[in-house]
Amino acid sequence: MKYNTFLIKYAEIGTKGRNRYKFEDVLCQQIKNHVARLGEFSVRREYGRIFLYAESDYDYEDLIKELQKVFGIVGICPIVIEETVEFEAIRDKVISYVQEVYGDKAVTFKVNARRTNKAFPMSSMEMNSELGHFVLEACPNMKVDVHKPDVMLNVEVRSQVYIYSHVIKGAGGLPVGTNGKAMLLLSGGIDSPVAGYMISKRGVELEAVYFNAPPYTSERAKQKVVDLARIVSGYSGKIRLHIVNFTDIQLAIYEKCPHEELTIIMRRYMMKIAEEIAKKNDCLALITGESIGQVASQTMHSLACTNEVCTMPVFRPCIGMDKQEIVDISEMIDTYETSILPYEDCCTIFVAKHPVTKPILEIIKRSEEKLADVIDDLMQQALDTVEVVEAKVEDLQA
Repeated sequence: MKYNTFLIKYAEIGTKGRNRYKFEDVLCQQIKNHVARLGEFSVRREYGRIFLYAESDYDYEDLIKELQKVFGIVGICPIVIEETVEFEAIRDKVISYVQEVYGDKAVTFKVNARRTNKAFPMSSMEMNSELGHFVLEACPNMKVDVHKPDVMLNVEVRSQVYIYSHVIKGAGGLPVGTNGKAMLLLSGGIDSPVAGYMISKRGVELEAVYFNAPPYTSERAKQKVVDLARIVSGYSGKIRLHIVNFTDIQLAIYEKCPHEELTIIMRRYMMKIAEEIAKKNDCLALITGESIGQVASQTMHSLACTNEVCTMPVFRPCIGMDKQEIVDISEMIDTYETSILPYEDCCTIFVAKHPVTKPILEIIKRSEEKLADVIDDLMQQALDTVEVVEAKVEDLQA
């Protein structure tokens, strides 16, 4: 069956009380943004319902795949509409729908009628009974099962009548743009794209910062991060990626600080720079892909030292996950294959043989004093030479 209308279901938005319309408006705009390149569509909302109408030819699979990337949607229902709100017309439409969609399949079904149009004379229970009776007559291969049916046949009587039986799972969460903006520290690894995806799912708009270290990192390593940002932007919307030249700061730390403290000191300066860029771009928090104990810079002691340089909140959605859980999400959102490409990352160039795992903040600060004569100028130079790339999923090369 060719569908021209889709009922879009949401969940959390329904708990927002008087502010619900604001979330609905943002969700409608996000839907329009996601489907714009697939054809001509319009979006309309009623109380508790959003409808997407196809006004040109489109590819059904591509449309569903794109709608499943829109945060805030929990269900996508291809529907048919009966404009005549009379039982005989509804009955005929339901029977033709069932026959076309299920044909001779031997399936069980249950009718689930909802009557929000109180002018309609029949109750929901009466509609369930009557429509079930006529479907059984028209489709002898089908049987009723009110407990665990194969097919839930939904009939909603509003100003029009909406008929559907497929509910395709959506991404859930909240629409992007309803919870402010945050700065993602994006590396070429597996964890940080997952962290960005998860925070974006809570309605947060993303910007991102990447610490580049030429000539120790290649253009391919940089392009890998740009591609990761583009993949994540398929869910979050366009991401402004701030590329920081971190080489001179890394070299200064390498030359002046104890080598076992390299990772934690570099991480502290990354957080400082990321926060400066975040403030300039109206971000309210930083996002990292850190997970407790995964590497030396992610022990509880190291995280405490890292946090000390930040004045804004740092969100770490992967903090309690093990590696396989993070990998599973990265595979689901299609970042995994890009993340494992063997291009060197900024963080892996100056790795100590025996990094400190329980850094003491006072000792770290004393080591940083050795940078006092150069670090302010180096940080300012890094901030002044930031390259900004607009990462959009449509620019991702096949």
